[in-house]
Amino acid sequence: MTRNLPGGALAPADDLILSRAGYGAMQLAGPGVFGPPGNRDEAVAVLRAAVDLGITHIDTSDYYGPVVVNEIIKEALFPYPADLHIVTKVGARRTGDGGWVPSLEPGKLKAQVRENLEHLGLETMDVVNLRLASFEGASDQSIAEEFGALAELRQEGLIRHLGLSGASDAQLTEAQGIAPVVTVQNLYNLANRQDDALVDRCAAENIAFASFFPLGGYTPLQSRTLTDVAVRLDASPQQVALAWLLQRSATTVLIPGTSSVAHLRENVAAAELELPADAIAELDAIGK
Repeated sequence: MTRNLPGGALAPADDLILSRAGYGAMQLAGPGVFGPPGNRDEAVAVLRAAVDLGITHIDTSDYYGPVVVNEIIKEALFPYPADLHIVTKVGARRTGDGGWVPSLEPGKLKAQVRENLEHLGLETMDVVNLRLASFEGASDQSIAEEFGALAELRQEGLIRHLGLSGASDAQLTEAQGIAPVVTVQNLYNLANRQDDALVDRCAAENIAFASFFPLGGYTPLQSRTLTDVAVRLDASPQQVALAWLLQRSATTVLIPGTSSVAHLRENVAAAELELPADAIAELDAIGK
């Protein structure tokens, strides 16, 4: 029997039950998602608090740090709770100065999966997302070779489920023709609504849609409407923005990041915030 999960439970596959309010581990690295955190003990405490709060969905990648974040996850949570699902991404590498470069050759993708497994202390990854784009925007370029490489690892038992990050509708269709897709992770929030149709498609096909930068990312969401709604509901603007995402579709999931236990608790509390219809109508207008 599934326990009560923050934001409710979503099962994009029979053996994959996610808390819709999850946690994104990116901010556990140092500035610029590079190097070690300033306070490793706090980073460990955040991860343990996330599990204590009922979160069963942690988003990470070996290129956070790089390696640093996955090693902290292992330190904090290994051996992992049976119902905890760790979702990672492959498709990029970090340069010595902290830059991000694509790394999508099939052999390199397979090596990245194995590195994630090693640094997390796992034999099988629950979900691996193929990172195609970040905030530069998705394209319709074929991903058959890249996704096919990950599908081969799924056949070998190193990956249970596959997903996409920074993908277009056409790429999702192509991927589904190769292997089932259980997650899509794209840039999407109150002010960035280009993927409205893809969000609806994911809901129709029971695919978890995780928006990265749910609170705006490098340019935090700022809206008088958002602030006004938050004041009326006695909540923070960030909580309202997260609650809007949860109510946007039945298969949206949240993976906001933080390096603070207090901030983590605020984010999880957003899952309990019920937005009335008039507030949703006002918020919907922000992205139009």
